[in-house]
Amino acid sequence: MPWLIVGLGNPGPRYRENRHNIGFMVADAIARRMGATFQTRFEGQAARGRFAGDDVLVLEPQTYMNLSGVALHAAATFLKTAPEHVIVIHDELDLPYAQVRVKVGGGHAGHNGLRSIFQHFGADFLRVRCGVGRPADGDVAGYVLSDFSAAERGTLGSFVDEAVEAVELIVSRGALEAMNVIHPRQRRKESTAE
Repeated sequence: MPWLIVGLGNPGPRYRENRHNIGFMVADAIARRMGATFQTRFEGQAARGRFAGDDVLVLEPQTYMNLSGVALHAAATFLKTAPEHVIVIHDELDLPYAQVRVKVGGGHAGHNGLRSIFQHFGADFLRVRCGVGRPADGDVAGYVLSDFSAAERGTLGSFVDEAVEAVELIVSRGALEAMNVIHPRQRRKESTAE
């Protein structure tokens, strides 16, 4: 059974550098590492190849964030992929910028992409949560649909690399081992930043 790796975001150049599109950025990086190119399939852009020693399909839904579950469901149904072999990469307001966490199941916390996946597929998939922090002014919609700041862009490459490693560890060694490797390192990084 191939892994289905789904990066969440919005299609088109207007949204490309938005915080909400960190899932697409990570998915792009995984496809580059596989040497795979995206093709239009499953109401999204899909790239098939080998990653971390396993068959994977990387999917970027082109349905806009609020309908991400439509594309994920179409791909998972075609591939006959069970929820424990689905990894969703998404932006996370409840984590500081550049913090990465692995999670199994849980709620959607108001994230419209996750809410759509819940509706169309269920909640028992794996997640790579990519912290973008919360806006000081409380304008969540404006914040996630704006680009990373100049200061953030300076470390965006290493942030994406950390998320790619989290996905790689899930595929090769399982979610628990990924948590055991990624979470302590991220907590150390967070404590040194304070």
